[in-house]
Amino acid sequence: APFTAIREASLLKELKHNNIVTLHDIVHTRSTLTFVFEYVHTDLSQYMERHSGGLDHHNIRLFMFQLLRGLSYCHRRRILHRDVKPQNLLISEIGELKLADFGLARAKSVPSHTYSHEVVTLWYRPPDVLLGSTEYSTSLDMWGVGCILIEMVTGLPTFPGVREVYDQLDKIFKVCRFKYLS
Repeated sequence: APFTAIREASLLKELKHNNIVTLHDIVHTRSTLTFVFEYVHTDLSQYMERHSGGLDHHNIRLFMFQLLRGLSYCHRRRILHRDVKPQNLLISEIGELKLADFGLARAKSVPSHTYSHEVVTLWYRPPDVLLGSTEYSTSLDMWGVGCILIEMVTGLPTFPGVREVYDQLDKIFKVCRFKYLS
């Protein structure tokens, strides 16, 4: 079995929270490893596609509250998700948001170890990690939360890089530069 799958399974076995997807079972055969998760209707990315132009402010508040509550639960247990993005936020038919895809998640060690800088989907990766930093904490996940908040309000990705790390940094710095010049 891939090490990342084993790590994801061990983390998810520990994480029991309403805003984290539930891992019900693991089926391991000679040739396959199958995770059995609770069924959740859609993800935030698909939800936003169906509600173009930005979400209703009431829904934004509900989703943000649930996202922050789920991440807070992880962070209190010293677990970094390391891939917070709309595709990894599941939305049930009753509007319950659940963090999913813990394939890149890591338990934060004490004393702190350095980690890979090749985490988080490019559009949701913070500038320090884009620049190669391997020493990060919960701020890594929180940058993604901020990007998602803006995306829910505007209906558009906050920093839609198209090619590589330098393009992504350029998008971020252009927005920051406009803020400083205003």
